Amino acid sequence: MSAIAVRQAVLADLDVIAPLFDAYRQFYGRAGDLPAAREFLRARFDHGESVLLLALVDGEPAGFAQLYPAFSSVALARTFIVNDLFVAAGQRRQHVGASLLRAAADHGRALGAVRLTLSTAIDNVTAQALYQSAGWQRDQQFYVYHYPLP
Repeated sequence: MSAIAVRQAVLADLDVIAPLFDAYRQFYGRAGDLPAAREFLRARFDHGESVLLLALVDGEPAGFAQLYPAFSSVALARTFIVNDLFVAAGQRRQHVGASLLRAAADHGRALGAVRLTLSTAIDNVTAQALYQSAGWQRDQQFYVYHYPLP
């Protein structure tokens, strides 16, 4: 089995993470646009708006997770939204995704967060199986609504 390492990415990792991020967007049906993907991530770094976790398999980039900080008014506590989780096609089913989820949980715990939240496409049953096997629970209390801003 290959060695999986997960660490928090830094600005110097931008050119390593950007192709993974672009592939993630393509997975969800968007056209590839590496310069735009790179610029989007750079803005997150520049403004401290997210935490990027980078998974490496035998030293090579294999996946990432992007966490956005949030807060629960009811719990009076920090939370994190695992907004993006992606594993490169050749590294899937090798425990990279599970390693990223564990690292996200460790990060949240270290900062005193009370929970992590994520969403995935209804038809992404592979991701759903991963989340459930890692102990995540599908929400039974709340519906999610979106309001598009033109």
